[in-house]
This record gives sequence, structure tokens and C-alpha cells, in this order.
Amino acid sequence: MLTLYHAPNTRSSRIITQLIALGKLDQVDIRLTDIPRQDGRGGHDPQNPHPEGKVPLLVTESGEEIRESTAIMLYLSEIFPSALAPAAGESGRGAFLSWMSWYGNVMEPVYLHHVAGVSHPVLTATFRQWPEAVAYLAAGLTGRDYLLGDRYSLADLLISSPFLILPDAVPEVPEIQAWVARCAARPEVAATLAYDARASAELGLTAA
Repeated sequence: MLTLYHAPNTRSSRIITQLIALGKLDQVDIRLTDIPRQDGRGGHDPQNPHPEGKVPLLVTESGEEIRESTAIMLYLSEIFPSALAPAAGESGRGAFLSWMSWYGNVMEPVYLHHVAGVSHPVLTATFRQWPEAVAYLAAGLTGRDYLLGDRYSLADLLISSPFLILPDAVPEVPEIQAWVARCAARPEVAATLAYDARASAELGLTAA
């Protein structure tokens, strides 16, 4: 059985959302854990085998460990094929993989640089800046409901996830605001919020 190390209201919540959307949450052993949080709550869990004490971490049935949200989401999409991820050779596969990679390689670091007020020519040359990332995302959504057109995919789930946690971070761009609202209205998102509320109570945490 697959095992997922999950801390409620963190980056691993998007893996819970994927499993709920797939109808496969009951086929994964969810190990509730915690991590040090920016507000001072939480701490390292010695039972969490992640080498940095982070989440998410997926352990396969053969005992292999998979780290990083994108890697885990793509792995789950392979063993649980669904409309959330175009298969190899299917139309939209290239755009899907590009968006999935863009999130971790560009969007998240650029956003963190933006929030931290960090600017350097090397960072700008490599990643660009937050306004460019926002413009790129807006262009990808122009004239379409989702990043792959009228089809909601794991790319939407992944890239919208920080905006669902931090609504004040949603850019004031109509295309992006409407897309975030569509993603937030998905039933699996509401189900994840309820799941994490129960998990937080079980761990003795106040839900973020």
C-alpha cells in the first residue's frame, strides 16, 4: 500500500486533494505528521522519513521514497490514470508537463523572491520576476477556463494551490482571479479543507 506523510494545511494538502479527486484516498495510508511552521507552531517529527523533515513524502509499495509535490502528483497520475492528466501521446500532454514543471522551477521561487523582497540580476536573468510570471500565467488562461482549455487538470490543482491558501496573493488580473475562483469551487477542495480540519484536531493543532 502507498504511504503518504501529510501535515495538514501545508503543501502536502494538494496531494490529498488529488487523491480525493481520484477517489483513491482510501487506497493510501495517510501518516499524519507535522513540520516546523512559520508562525512557530509544529516541529520535526522523527517518524517522518523525509531527509529534510518536510512534506509531502510518498513511499511506494516497494519502499521507494518520492519527494516534491510535482513528482508525487505525476507518479500518482501514472498509477491512477484519469482525466486529470493527459496520457503520453495524448493531446495536451506537452502543455500539461510544461505547466507542472513551470510551477516548481519558476513560479514558486519567483513568488518567494517577491515576498522576501529579494532582487539580484542573476535571479532576474534566470527566473524573471513576479510581474513576468503573472503575465505568463494570465496569457495561458486568456480565452480559456483552465490551463489546458476547458479541461481541469493537475496543473490547475498544483498552480492554484498557493492562491487557495493565501488568497491575498491572488494577482489583480481578471483571468487569474476567475480561474482561482473556479479551482476553489471544486468539490475536492472543500473536501480537503474538511479533511485537514479533522487532521489538525487529531494532531492538536489549530487549523491555519
